[in-house]
Amino acid sequence: MKLSFLSGMLCGVIMSAAATFTLTIPGTNDHWRMEIVNRGGGTWYFDKNGHLGWRWTVRPISERARSVRISLPQPQPSSDSSRERL
Repeated sequence: MKLSFLSGMLCGVIMSAAATFTLTIPGTNDHWRMEIVNRGGGTWYFDKNGHLGWRWTVRPISERARSVRISLPQPQPSSDSSRERL
């Protein structure tokens, strides 16, 4: 019982470390911030105390806003050709 509990705890710690490494660390990396600045989405600035900072200059576009409305053509009323054949 203790062994299964400890192995579960170890598995949870490893999973949280993997999530932190893959999600959090790249989000605070200056390489990605420089890429955003080069594309016009952010800027570097100095505050009044002389500390270097970074901020967004444009609002990030959400995935929901990217959806495009599709308009389908309206069906044309067809003439009843069955009467013409008779």
